[in-house]
Amino acid sequence: MKRSADLPANPPPVVGFADYYAGGFVDGFHTHERAQLSVFMAGSVTVTTHEESFVLRPGQALWLPAQTLHQATCRTDLSFQVIYVDPDFPGAGTLPCKMFDASSLIRGLMDEIIAMSFEFAMDSRMSTIAGLLIDEVERASRLAERVLLPADPRMRRVCEAIIAKPGDCHDIDHWAREAGMARRTFTRLFQSQMGMGFAAWRRRVRVVEAASRIATGQSIAEVAFDLGYDNASSFSSMFHRTFGVSPRELRANSPMAARL
Repeated sequence: MKRSADLPANPPPVVGFADYYAGGFVDGFHTHERAQLSVFMAGSVTVTTHEESFVLRPGQALWLPAQTLHQATCRTDLSFQVIYVDPDFPGAGTLPCKMFDASSLIRGLMDEIIAMSFEFAMDSRMSTIAGLLIDEVERASRLAERVLLPADPRMRRVCEAIIAKPGDCHDIDHWAREAGMARRTFTRLFQSQMGMGFAAWRRRVRVVEAASRIATGQSIAEVAFDLGYDNASSFSSMFHRTFGVSPRELRANSPMAARL
């Protein structure tokens, strides 16, 4: 296991490495002085910032701007590549937090940077590679597979509990009590902070969770049952409405499919 603290005292503006974390490992809330680009090769991870929660699976990437407070929770054994970029490098300082599919070009550019280890001169070739990588991150389409988190600490506590156990079937009255609010106050505040109702937000949590589990090998029927659906058919319908593909199509197109 490596960390950004393992980098040399004066690393090049763009530097990175490949790494592996065991399932269950939690890298608690922290920040980096540099922007961080992570591409996940195998396994699944939940990355939580102050405002959002991302569930990432193989083939997906996450850009975190410098000084972004975040936590990573390894849902399974996790193999990944990470690049740290000086925020003063052209284009890096203005990129927002973003989750996206890692193209073959992005993966190839990262391979080139990682192959150089930590000791290399930022010559014209490496500057071109790094500049193209930043351009490709900027061009990549943002994935909608994220879950927004509220600013209100009482509601955030509720949302984090649901994310931790997305199959929990307690009703809205229970969660309003957990937040110390009347149901009407809870629903009104939830709508104003999240831009959607509580039921819609919880459905989103479940299908995002489902996508990660299916892509990493869990059976569709088992996922549907674990997440509180009465049958696989109703689950599949909800999944298709959210992602535009069926659970079976997602599984077939997953980078993990060859292993299943």
